[in-house]
Amino acid sequence: MTAGRDTPGREARAGVAGGPARHIPVLARPALDLLAVTDGLYIDGTFGAGGYTRAILDAAPGARVIALDRDRTAITAGWDLVEAAGGRLTLVESCFSDLADVAAPGTVAGVVLDIGVSSMQIDDPARGFSFRFDGPLDMRMGQDGPSAADLVARASERDLANVIFQLGEERHSRAVARAIVKARAEAPITTTARLAEIVARVVRHKPGDIHPATRTFQALRMMVNDELGELARALLAAERVLAPGGRLVVVSFHSLEDRLVKTFLAGRAGGAGVSRHMPETVRPDPSFTVLTKRPVTADDAELVENPRARSAKLRAAERTAAAAWTSEPAGLPPLPTLDDMLRGG
Repeated sequence: MTAGRDTPGREARAGVAGGPARHIPVLARPALDLLAVTDGLYIDGTFGAGGYTRAILDAAPGARVIALDRDRTAITAGWDLVEAAGGRLTLVESCFSDLADVAAPGTVAGVVLDIGVSSMQIDDPARGFSFRFDGPLDMRMGQDGPSAADLVARASERDLANVIFQLGEERHSRAVARAIVKARAEAPITTTARLAEIVARVVRHKPGDIHPATRTFQALRMMVNDELGELARALLAAERVLAPGGRLVVVSFHSLEDRLVKTFLAGRAGGAGVSRHMPETVRPDPSFTVLTKRPVTADDAELVENPRARSAKLRAAERTAAAAWTSEPAGLPPLPTLDDMLRGG
């Protein structure tokens, strides 16, 4: 699904900042500073509520944005912003790993990615992302594919434990997996409240700790949506579409995501990961220059305004004139595929 407008002269009087919502994205100011927006083409790979897209369009009168989101609800909600942008914004219903399908190689001035689940998704009980509300155990960012309920119902105890440990970093992953398998033998686990109650029985916690189901929910969500695989493919796609001097900005909320971005950019900037035994002539030229030696984090003022920014880390790099590398990003944890898990129960 694609939304776009070619009618000129429809920009809002104050840039394109109008519309029904004034969503402020996490780390918006440093993200815009590092993108160094000019009159070029930009890709917002994770449109959400349109915060980064709106900021890019407001930053330069000739900036154009192609924004992607796999969530049809987000695309539909973005129509007002498309209208206000006067032909400078196109929305595409697609995963951000497909960003190379919407722009030709070497034509993009900047790519911004805000990784993870959006506040809109978390706050909708029908989407099943949060244990704060009772709802169907869904967790899908898109409109198709297996849900978290399917995964919980069919995956083997071993695979569940592995995923909950690797993606949720849950120390009690074996106990959680064992409890899930035992509970599903008695009755299907189809709601968020039911799963949270099962996990809370076996994960010890003290007052003031995060909810005992937090890490399990995170792991299942990341697995259902292949979030690390999506990120790895999006980084490769950004490398292909960015023009020399183009900027890549990635905001992540999970240590595994941040590690993947850090490893990818460090490797592309200095050849890390290529065997030291290979002749120097086969070492690829750096395709990126890292702009953030350390991740950018939220300051105190932003944390007061938006507590969600607490775990956010921003990394950025600038594309060189070298050819895109062919090697895959390193740092993905060893995990079964979603298809294998669904056959394993």
